[in-house]
Amino acid sequence: MTRRVLQLVIGLVLYGVGDGLMISAGLGVDPWTVFAQGLSRHTGIGVGWITNIVGLLVLLLWIPLRQKPGLGTLLNVLLVGTAIQATVTVLPPVHGLLMQILLLVAGVLAVALASGLYIGAHFGPGPRDGLMTGMNSRLGWPIWVSRLTVEVTVLAIGWLLGGTVGVGTVVFALGIGPLVHIALPLLDTARTRHGHGEEPETPTRLPEDTGLVRRLMRRGRTGTYDESRALKDLRAAQDRRDW
Repeated sequence: MTRRVLQLVIGLVLYGVGDGLMISAGLGVDPWTVFAQGLSRHTGIGVGWITNIVGLLVLLLWIPLRQKPGLGTLLNVLLVGTAIQATVTVLPPVHGLLMQILLLVAGVLAVALASGLYIGAHFGPGPRDGLMTGMNSRLGWPIWVSRLTVEVTVLAIGWLLGGTVGVGTVVFALGIGPLVHIALPLLDTARTRHGHGEEPETPTRLPEDTGLVRRLMRRGRTGTYDESRALKDLRAAQDRRDW
């Protein structure tokens, strides 16, 4: 538990630092930060503090969507924007294309690593991610449609308000998914616990009436299935009434 909380906090702070690096690079930022920048320009409130405020307002939208926040959700609202504000305060906008590119790349890599850390800690999604999963469960929209709708909307509003949209926005959009895909398995605390034997999976013998699973998972005459996993899959499918 202590390791997971520490990983969560480090991940959220690092996420804010990564966002701050991209802001200082001045080449474009992710959609939500574009939105925060636009609001910051018109309110005079620091972009980091605006990020925290927006996170809190998004969290209120969870109520009609019937989403339940976790520790990670609440700390996300408190820490990410605070780390952004600290970073842009210490590191003002840089000049020179090379330095801008280096800062942008460092920011994207930091956000990817941070995402692996805080998601891998398993303490609940951030406010923005929970908004999209809530739209999926309550409205029936696919996750990708929910995400695209929300992020295109906040990006457009942020750009109209004066947020920085540029090559960095494109780099983030194209690069963050593959990078998190690499980082998450390495930092997933659930996998680590299983790997160290804290929650070992005991072999389970398949009962005789699960011939369906045997037939589905055999190829030719060679069995290519793990019996314990096959039984769990069958039980899960039966629980969901998918069979």
